[in-house]
Amino acid sequence: MFRPIELFVGLRYTRAKRRNHFISFISLTSMLGIALGVTALITVLSVMNGFEEELRTRILGMASHASVSGVDGRLEDWRQAADEVSRHPSVIGTAPFVRGETMLSLDGRVSGTLVQGILPDAEPRVSDVGEHMKEGHLDLLRAGEYNIILGQELAWNLGAQIGDQVTVITPQAHFSPAGVLPRLRRFTLVGIFEVGMYEYDRGIALIHLEDGAKLFRLDDAVSGLRIKLDDLFAAPRIAQELADRLPPSFRVDNWTRQHANFFRAVKMEKRVMFIILTLIVAVAAFNIVSTLVMVVTDKQSDIAILRTLGATPLSIMGIFMVQGALIGVLGTLLGAAGGYGLATNLGTIVPAIERAFDMHFMAPDVYYISDLPSKLVWRDFWQITGMAFVISLLATLYPAWRASRTQPAEALRYE
Repeated sequence: MFRPIELFVGLRYTRAKRRNHFISFISLTSMLGIALGVTALITVLSVMNGFEEELRTRILGMASHASVSGVDGRLEDWRQAADEVSRHPSVIGTAPFVRGETMLSLDGRVSGTLVQGILPDAEPRVSDVGEHMKEGHLDLLRAGEYNIILGQELAWNLGAQIGDQVTVITPQAHFSPAGVLPRLRRFTLVGIFEVGMYEYDRGIALIHLEDGAKLFRLDDAVSGLRIKLDDLFAAPRIAQELADRLPPSFRVDNWTRQHANFFRAVKMEKRVMFIILTLIVAVAAFNIVSTLVMVVTDKQSDIAILRTLGATPLSIMGIFMVQGALIGVLGTLLGAAGGYGLATNLGTIVPAIERAFDMHFMAPDVYYISDLPSKLVWRDFWQITGMAFVISLLATLYPAWRASRTQPAEALRYE
């Protein structure tokens, strides 16, 4: 623990005299370097946290926490399976679905699409697509009317508008006197949704469950059950418990298996960015080393006088550690304030920059989402600020140790 003399002299040395303004300038650049590194770390990690959460929300808004499917894409006793699954205390919603790959055609335009049959009254239990309708609503999907709802990008690609007749072409063969022909069915476009993820807005079409069963010749069967859980992070455990309850012919899957590689890649990228941006703080810490080395050289006579007055080597180390720690503390505080301000106001700053320069940072046809989300996680915030202070403190050890080794007789020989 430092006595007041170490703190007083250390703070006194941070105020430069006219003859060593250069040292003061290096101290300032070191402080700004640490502030810049901390600001960048907090902002980038907040963006990556927001990006991960937004992706998870949007993916699971269209996908499901867990699903039950049968052999060869057919689930015959789906009502019985739904009753069994609903008895689990962690299951808060189930809904059947029919799914198949098709081609959509309109006025000579063709697009490959995943058509999904749903029950409009059951779908809100497992997905948020009903909350993202730009035109129409899910209740317009009625059995036997062959209505269809398209994603915004898919509708734009086909040039489709509400009321248009969209031809759905399935890969199942249809035998006729003219030969083997693909099966066709006209659907009326009654709605358009936009969830904000290009993958879904471009590649998903919704129809009624019964229309989908007829289209894909499933009769009374469905492709599977979608399940919503009260805790999405417990999906692997709950999926295993559901698999134990259901017959062996049923397959239970969960979102962590379906998107595991993607979210693993996001976490890996977050770690790599943390390491890379930490180098900014490390470079600033090297400036602290050079600053203190020059201060020690400049203050050789002062150190010698302090030693002759009874100051111990530990006291001398404390003086220069105080000076370096002050640079680190001020830089860390500035960086923390800047990072907090940027991370919490990024949703306002980025759109303003995009409007000012008529540009778009994240094109929706390239990235999964088109805006730049941000989520400040306090655990990351304190880890970053603590790491910056520790690096700054470690940077003071060698110059302070070198100062403590100063011999008074040698330092005062030529004074």
